[in-house]
Amino acid sequence: MKIADHKTGIRKGDDDVASPGGGDRKKRTVSPGFAEMERAEEAQSPAGTSLGERLRAIRHSRKWTLQEASKLSSVGRSTLSKIENGLMSPTLDLLKKITRGMDIDLVDLFDERRRGFEPRGRRSITRKGEGKLNLTKTYRHELLATDISKKRMLPFRTTITARSLDEFDGWESHDGEEMLVVVSGSVEIHTEYYAPARLDEGDAIYFDSRMGHCVVSVGEGDAEVVWVSSGAM
Repeated sequence: MKIADHKTGIRKGDDDVASPGGGDRKKRTVSPGFAEMERAEEAQSPAGTSLGERLRAIRHSRKWTLQEASKLSSVGRSTLSKIENGLMSPTLDLLKKITRGMDIDLVDLFDERRRGFEPRGRRSITRKGEGKLNLTKTYRHELLATDISKKRMLPFRTTITARSLDEFDGWESHDGEEMLVVVSGSVEIHTEYYAPARLDEGDAIYFDSRMGHCVVSVGEGDAEVVWVSSGAM
């Protein structure tokens, strides 16, 4: 786990090329006419119902190239391309960078229905197994209340599959605050500024999301938690 490069929670973009010997990174240049070629090629890609396809559809609706979306989100162009083509499962932190930079409601990436004005007095019920899934190599997130957009909180039911910090690319961090409640199993919370803490069934933790954090399962099987994040949209 390369913590030194991830204390800010911002991972290296795929368009960054490190020079031999660990010197300054070089940026790939974009040749003239690239934007026009990119738009022409992608115009043939149909909009579908997966997260990546919805991201592409939103980008196309705003007439942005991958390069333009990359600049807005500070996420590598090749990373965006992999997500759009279903070749990469983005972490929640990466999705937050994309949605903030591109001014997208995160819920719209999990639900193809377009929403207009949202009235007061809203409520949402998510039946077991009906949430929208986001799978990563460390967590299995099930996004809840996807029929409500522009929420102040982002609720998940999450299965913690990671068993070691070595499974993470680095600290995860972002704006906002989080609360996690263990539903079953046991987890260990690793943070930048505190010693690891074990939480068992029924235990909870509340923490500043700007502090690097990772969660691993330490029981016999995968642990399940309810995870709520603020400042997510």
